[in-house]
Amino acid sequence: MKLWKSLFAFLIALAASASVGVGWATGVSATDQDLPELGSPANAAVSLEDEYQAGLGWFREMGKMGVILEDPEVSDYIQEIGHSLSSRAEEGQHQFYYFVVRDPVINAFAMPGGFIAINSGLILATRNENQLAGVMAHETAHVTQRHLVRGLIDQSHAGLVATAAMLAAILLGATAGHGSPDAMEGAIMATQAAAIQHQINYTRANEFEADRIGIGTMATAGYDPLGMASFFQELERNSPEPSRVKAVEFLIDHPLSAERVAEARNRAEQIGRVRHEDSLGYRLTRERLRSLVGDPRVVRAYYASLVKNGAGLTMEERYGRDIADINMKAPAAAIPDLQALLREYPKVTQFYGALGQAYMQNGQPKESQEVLDKGLNLFPRNVPITIRLSETLMRSGENKRAQLILDDLFNFVEPSPDQTKLIAKAASAAGDLADSYYYMSFYWVMSGDLKMAATQLQLALTLEGLDPIQRARFSARLDEIKAAMPKDRKNTVADDNGNGGRH
Repeated sequence: MKLWKSLFAFLIALAASASVGVGWATGVSATDQDLPELGSPANAAVSLEDEYQAGLGWFREMGKMGVILEDPEVSDYIQEIGHSLSSRAEEGQHQFYYFVVRDPVINAFAMPGGFIAINSGLILATRNENQLAGVMAHETAHVTQRHLVRGLIDQSHAGLVATAAMLAAILLGATAGHGSPDAMEGAIMATQAAAIQHQINYTRANEFEADRIGIGTMATAGYDPLGMASFFQELERNSPEPSRVKAVEFLIDHPLSAERVAEARNRAEQIGRVRHEDSLGYRLTRERLRSLVGDPRVVRAYYASLVKNGAGLTMEERYGRDIADINMKAPAAAIPDLQALLREYPKVTQFYGALGQAYMQNGQPKESQEVLDKGLNLFPRNVPITIRLSETLMRSGENKRAQLILDDLFNFVEPSPDQTKLIAKAASAAGDLADSYYYMSFYWVMSGDLKMAATQLQLALTLEGLDPIQRARFSARLDEIKAAMPKDRKNTVADDNGNGGRH
């Protein structure tokens, strides 16, 4: 439970600072001659914790809209490449979270607090992993340099006060309960803020700065620094007319010029080219995305045309075709090829997950469990395989084992909100209501809703049969949440026996 404990404390601390307005951050000092001094206005107006809560509010709204791609394999890859960049960004104050949006438009954008969205269309438009890393490094630099807050300050007629007020309104939406007027106001403010972001993102200076810093970051992370310039140049060359909307949107949000592309290319040459071959994860993720976000029949026809033209299918294209079959609810067509792929490439984790999916969808839970168990034994605590196995176990009625393997995983790997909800569901199905409520309290804290988090712990404390350790743990978490809540909410949550009223 070590990671659960530290994660909970971290989230509570963020929520507390957003609620009571404490813990103003100081400026990030530049350690490189190319890193500008951020200065005091942005830091005085909005703390890093408030930025996180504002970004979390936007992220929640996107989740409600259903545009975030919740796929263990894709999410694991994009987080992996994101971590390789953010861990080398020479700035350790932000907690980064990278995610994929279901959108064919070529674009990517950074939100306050380290939330970075990459459209599926952009990933599919890249020709190699260096180009993808270039875009992600660019967006990471927008976060570390606090361009959104700084831009809002520059553009706002009322200066710091208006900027702080706008982000405070978003914070209100991030921490309000679902269905409340505050939550509605938060959603409206998030929309307005997004419109403001579109207008100010991005000034010429911000773009050059994000390029400059991002290129250095990606080179340090082992990617070819020319990848950023090559992707921007390719988009500009292939999108000369406004009618080509898919690429034009990226160019509108990230305006290019010959000078900017030339500077990015020159800077990459100064740093020195890095030889980086595409990872297998990149190649497989692109094909998986092609099958997950496109029309399954169109995608299937695409792979059929490759075979018809005599080109033959690569390993990753075979995998993509099999994912398309699974997506079309035709797992029987995918199973033989996935079996063959696994025999040929027994060290590729994605093939275990896909074959497990296909077996389960084909009504073969025993075979699904066998292949996923084998994969987990070979690759302990692999996130996608563990998630797939837990899903199979739950559908087979082995809920307690599903809860145990998820709990083991998340003691070493920080779970996403959806993964936290999954373990809560497994615990509930296993009859462990106390832990189910406990895990759901994490989910609501991650979502910024402290009142709902407190309610979950109150429900857990009303259950009979709690051992002293459980009761102490739940009570301690509840005390942390109450301390973080504004007074008007803190005084109306139920007491430790589940009774409502004011204290």
